[in-house]
Amino acid sequence: MSNDATEPTAPAEPTDPTEFWEQRYGSSDRIWSGKPNPLLVREVADLTPGTALDLGCGEGADAVWLATQGWTVTGVDISQTALDRAAVHAADAGVADRTTWERHELGVTFPDGSYDLVNAHYLQSPVALDQDGVLRSAADAVAPGGTLLVVMHGGWPSWAEPHEHSVPHAVFPTLEEVLDVLSLPEDEWTVVTKEGVERASTAPDGRTGTHVDNVWRLERSASQG
Repeated sequence: MSNDATEPTAPAEPTDPTEFWEQRYGSSDRIWSGKPNPLLVREVADLTPGTALDLGCGEGADAVWLATQGWTVTGVDISQTALDRAAVHAADAGVADRTTWERHELGVTFPDGSYDLVNAHYLQSPVALDQDGVLRSAADAVAPGGTLLVVMHGGWPSWAEPHEHSVPHAVFPTLEEVLDVLSLPEDEWTVVTKEGVERASTAPDGRTGTHVDNVWRLERSASQG
């Protein structure tokens, strides 16, 4: 291998959020498994289906699963490539009539309306994201009697080496910090779930270990004001 200082290096990843995620999704025919997140399935199993908003929906696995359970779902993502794949997934699953897809750069724009369920899984990005602002908008979008479900990684996986931690915008809020950010009136909201869940985790190169996900499920009072 040459030590020539003029040897070309790999191009840096884009820092613009739209460019970053379009490049990420464009790098493969599929990024995610196509299966719903287990903590979503666990937390919404006892809810009566209504309208749902899935923030950062990616290729649509959570939104499509919700639609198969009877929900009418709006899926939102920054990547048009991801949204196009989500629409195909919904059509293949027979729920195209119960799903709508909108492109938003969360933190800059946000979908209109209120919803019986707002699902925010892993709103953690290697490029800039107004995480606090998006969470507050998510809570505002919950209809009276509705549910806000937030799931975030609680830290790096146990297999990760120190050099893999160098992601400038990585944020891992604690269970209390998210509640502090939301500052929800106690007479209007009930905390149903506030829990760290440890799960098995496998690195792309096969290393195994564990990862902790933090879960917040909050219910808004049906009668307010």
